[in-house]
Amino acid sequence: MASSVHRSCHRLLALYLRPPPAPARHSFSPHPARLRSFFPAPPGCRLGTHAITLAEPDLVPPEEEDDDDARFIVVTFYKFVPFEDPRAEVASHLHFLQGRDIHGRIYLNEQGINAQYSGPRKDAVAYADWVKKDHRFCDMLVQTSPALTGHAFPRLKLRYKPSLVQLEGGSWHLPLLDPSMRATPLTPSMWKERLEAKACLDVSSSETSGRRLLLLDVRNDYEWDVGHFEGAQRPNVDCFRSTSFGLSGEMENPSDPLDGVDKEKTDILMYCTGGIRCDVYSTILRKKGFRNLYTLEGGVSNYLKAEGPAGWVGNLFVFDGRLSLPPATFRPSEGEEEEERWVGRCYFCGSEVVELRHRNCANIDCNRLYLSCGWCAAELAGCCCSGCKAAPRLRPLLPGHQRYLKWHVYRDADCC
Repeated sequence: MASSVHRSCHRLLALYLRPPPAPARHSFSPHPARLRSFFPAPPGCRLGTHAITLAEPDLVPPEEEDDDDARFIVVTFYKFVPFEDPRAEVASHLHFLQGRDIHGRIYLNEQGINAQYSGPRKDAVAYADWVKKDHRFCDMLVQTSPALTGHAFPRLKLRYKPSLVQLEGGSWHLPLLDPSMRATPLTPSMWKERLEAKACLDVSSSETSGRRLLLLDVRNDYEWDVGHFEGAQRPNVDCFRSTSFGLSGEMENPSDPLDGVDKEKTDILMYCTGGIRCDVYSTILRKKGFRNLYTLEGGVSNYLKAEGPAGWVGNLFVFDGRLSLPPATFRPSEGEEEEERWVGRCYFCGSEVVELRHRNCANIDCNRLYLSCGWCAAELAGCCCSGCKAAPRLRPLLPGHQRYLKWHVYRDADCC
C-alpha cells in the first residue's frame, strides 16, 4: 500500500515538475469548522447524444427560446490591450449599449478593459459578442453565471478609470501589457494537477526536487471565510488595495505567506475570483524578483466550471448582489458523491454559520462585510461591533438576503 502511494506521488511530482506548455494566449476571523456533506446541487441535466436532436433550430419551441433570452445572467471578462484613446472607446461602448438592459461595472483605460455586468441573456451575450468582434479581443475568455433574481448590480457604470482594479498607488505604472511580466496562466486541468502534486509534497519530502510549492490566495479575508482552496492561508487583508504579500523586505512578517520564501526555488500558485487581481499583482512580485509565478486562468469561477469543486471547500464570494455562490452554480451536476461542506464561523460568538453569506454593517459609515449568526445580528442590531451600534447613522437590521438601499431612503423615513 505504502509503495503504491509512493509511486503515485512520484508520478504526480513528475507532472508537477514538467514545465507548462507555452500558453496559446496571454489575455488575461475565525477558523471555520466542517460538516460531512457538500452543498446540495440543484437538479442538473447531462446532455446525451439524443440531445443533439433537441438542439436543431427548427425543433426548439419559440417560447423556450424567448424564455432563455429573458433569463438574467452575470457576465465577466477582462483583457489587457493598449487603447490609444480609451475615452473614445467608452463612448463607443455606451453607444452600443443604448436601449439594452445592462447593469454593472465596465471600466476602460490605456491598459485594457475590466467588465462585470448583468442583464437578460440576449442583451448580455450581445455585448460580449460585440466586444469580441474587435480582433484584439477575439480570444478573450468570457464567463457567465445565472442571476436568478434579476439584476445583480444596481445600475450601469461604464467609464474611464485610471486603474482597472483598486490598488494602492494605482496600476497605471505596472507593466500589465507585457505578458512576460505577468504570471504564467495554468488551465484548470493543469491547476488541478499542481494541487495534487502539492498534496504529495505536503506528505512527503521535497528533497527529490529541491523545490517548494506555495498556494497564494490573492483575495480578501472575508472572501476566504466562505470558500477557498485547501492549503491556502487566510489573507490578512480586508481590501485588495492594501495587499502587500512579498513586500516585507528584510523585516519579518509572520502574516505574509511570502516572507522568507526562496524566490528561485518556490513555485507560487496564485488565484483569485476571475484572474485579474492575480495578473495585476504578479507584475509587482515579478519586479520584486519572484521568478516562478503561476496563475489560475479565469480564476476560481473558471476552475469550478471546468473541474468542479475538486480541492475547493465552500462557496465562492462574488462582488455583486448574489455575494456567495455554491460550486454547483458553475457546474450543475446530479448523482455525484457528496463531499465535505464548509461552514463559516460567526465573527462574534464563533458559532457555526451554515449560510455562507455576508452582511453589511448597519452603520453606513462602516459598511463592513461580516459573517454573523442570527442571534448576534439581532443583538447588535445588524452592526459589526458595539461601537458601530452606537453610531449616529444607522440603517435597520435587514432580514434574509435583502441588501441595503441608498442612505437617503432610511434618513427620510426617520424624518417622517
